[in-house]
Amino acid sequence: MRRIYLSLVLLNTLAVTFIWGINSLLLFEAGLSNTEALTANACFTLGYAAFEIPTGSIADTWGRRASYLLGGGTLTVTTLLYWLAWRLHAGVWAWAAVSVVLAVGFTFFSGATEAWLVDALHFLQYDGRLEQVFARAQIVTGIGTLAGSLGGAYVAQATNVGVPFLIRAALLLTLTVVAWRVMHDIGFSRRRSAGPLREVRRVVTESVRHGWGHPAVRWVMLGAVFAAGVSYYVAFTMKPYLLQLAHDPHAYGLLGIAAAANAAAQTVGGLLSMAVQRLFRRRVSVIITGVLLNGALLVGFGLARSVPVAIALLAGISMVSAAILPSRQAYLNSLLPSGKRATVLSFDSLISSSGGVVTQPGLGWVADQRGYPTSFVLGGVLQAFALPVLFLARRHEVAAATREEPAVVVPQRS
Repeated sequence: MRRIYLSLVLLNTLAVTFIWGINSLLLFEAGLSNTEALTANACFTLGYAAFEIPTGSIADTWGRRASYLLGGGTLTVTTLLYWLAWRLHAGVWAWAAVSVVLAVGFTFFSGATEAWLVDALHFLQYDGRLEQVFARAQIVTGIGTLAGSLGGAYVAQATNVGVPFLIRAALLLTLTVVAWRVMHDIGFSRRRSAGPLREVRRVVTESVRHGWGHPAVRWVMLGAVFAAGVSYYVAFTMKPYLLQLAHDPHAYGLLGIAAAANAAAQTVGGLLSMAVQRLFRRRVSVIITGVLLNGALLVGFGLARSVPVAIALLAGISMVSAAILPSRQAYLNSLLPSGKRATVLSFDSLISSSGGVVTQPGLGWVADQRGYPTSFVLGGVLQAFALPVLFLARRHEVAAATREEPAVVVPQRS
C-alpha cells in the first residue's frame, strides 16, 4: 500500500507540476494584468473553498478511490479548457470560470488520498509512524516536481507556453487510468448517502464537530489561513518576478531551473523532516518554527536583487515547508476517526484556502501599485499573523501533539 501510495504521489506530482514553471505566464500572455490574473487565481481558491464540503462527502460515501478518479478526470478536462482559454485570448471572467471548475477537480483529491492510505495501513496492522510515510511522500514529491517543472519549462521554451498544458492533460489521463487499476479501498466501510442536501449538512456538522469543535485541530487549521494564502501568491507571481530580475521576459528555462531548485530543496526537506521532529517534543512547535523561518525567507526574497539569491531563498522556503508538512499531516490524522477523516481533511483545505481568496488579489494590487518586491515583503509579514493561533494550539495538552504517541488511531466505522 505504501508503494502504491508513493507511486500515485509521483505520477500526480509529475502531471500537476508540468505547468508550474509557466502557468501564470499563460494568463499574462492572454493580456491579463497582475490584479486580473490574481483575481482569476483567487476564483480558483474560492472554488476550492466552496466545493470542499460537497466533494469531501464523496470520499466518505462513494469511497476514496471514486473521489480520486473523479479528481483525475475533472483535472484532465479543465487543463484542456485552460489551453483553450489561452488560444482564444479569453477575458478575466472566462479565466475565473475555468479556474473554479479546475478547483473542483483538486477538491476531489483533497483528503481522499491521505484517508485512503491511513485506513489501509491500519487495516494491514502497520506499526510504524505516519511521519515516515509522509516524509517519503515529500521526497517523492520533490523528485516529481523536479522532473515535471524542469521538463515543462524547457518544453515551453522550445515550443510555446500552451504545449505543456496539453502534455499535462495526457499525464493526468494516464494517472486516472493507473489509479483505476491499482487503487482499491481497504479498511474502509462505505456509508450510504442520505441525499445531496442532507449529505452536505452532515458533512458540515461532522466537520464542525470533529474539526472546528476540537480546539487542537481548530487552531492548527486557522494557522494555515495566512500561510496558505501567501504561498498561493508567491507560487503564482515568482515567475514574472524572476524574469524581471533576469531582464529577459522569455527566459522560460530559467523558470525551470528555479522550479528544479525548489523541487530539490523539497526533497532535502523531506529527508530532514524526521530529524527536525526529533528536535521538538510537540508537533505544533515544528509548525511554529517553520512559519517563522518562511516569513523571514520571504521578506529576504522580496529584498533580493539578483536571480541566484532569489532562487536560493525560494529553495529555502520549499525546504522548510517540506520539513514541517509531515508533522502537520500526522498531527491532524492522529486526531481524526477513520469514517470522518476525509471529511475533516477536506474541511482543513477549505479553511486554509479561504485565506487566498482575499490575499491573492490584495497582494496583486500591491504588486501593480508598488511592485513585486513590496508585495513579497508584505506577504512575509502577513505570515506572522498565524503565530498567535498556533501558540493557542500548542497550549492544548493532547496526546497527538507529542512525538512519543503513536500516529495511527483505531478507525471508527460509519
